[in-house]
Amino acid sequence: MGVFSKVHRFHEAGEAANVNNVDQFGTPAYSLYTSTKVFTLHHHIDITDGDEKVIYQANTKFPSIHDKTDITDAAGNQVAHIKRKIFTLHERHFITMADGMSFELSNEIFHIIKDITNIEGLGWQLKGNILGLNFELYDGNGGIIAVIGQKLLSIHDKYCIDIYQKQHEKTIIAILIALQHMIRDRESVSSAGSSSSSGN
Repeated sequence: MGVFSKVHRFHEAGEAANVNNVDQFGTPAYSLYTSTKVFTLHHHIDITDGDEKVIYQANTKFPSIHDKTDITDAAGNQVAHIKRKIFTLHERHFITMADGMSFELSNEIFHIIKDITNIEGLGWQLKGNILGLNFELYDGNGGIIAVIGQKLLSIHDKYCIDIYQKQHEKTIIAILIALQHMIRDRESVSSAGSSSSSGN
């Protein structure tokens, strides 16, 4: 469905890039994919290539009030560290890359349908649609860096990333992992609000 859908841009490994992405931005350099596995003691995400080979992994230890996550490559080398800022009206995640570069994702928590997340320190923007499950990452000049699509109704919380600026691969992966955590946090807040409302 993802290849031909104008709404949902997810596509599986081995499938061509989504037609809407190609129409808007051209053919991506390549695509990567994520799949989440949730266990009791940690939250694990595999990032794979088109041949379904694991090239990065993200692990979050629980319980962790700051939602600290480490991203490593297939050889176990550190790629990035992500930490959530708590007690704020903005969803904020701090990212430090292995080379020392650091930046921050800041999103106003009350934007529900059309989100614009500023990536402070890079000058990039992540524009997304929670309902459409699509996100576009732009550089400071408005050039497309990557397009992210989430699979509809997936138990394993799957995403695909069509990459247009491959020199930023590791940074893109770090932003994607932080985005997944932000969405999960928002879903938790929404679920808690629904439970509270139904209990009254």
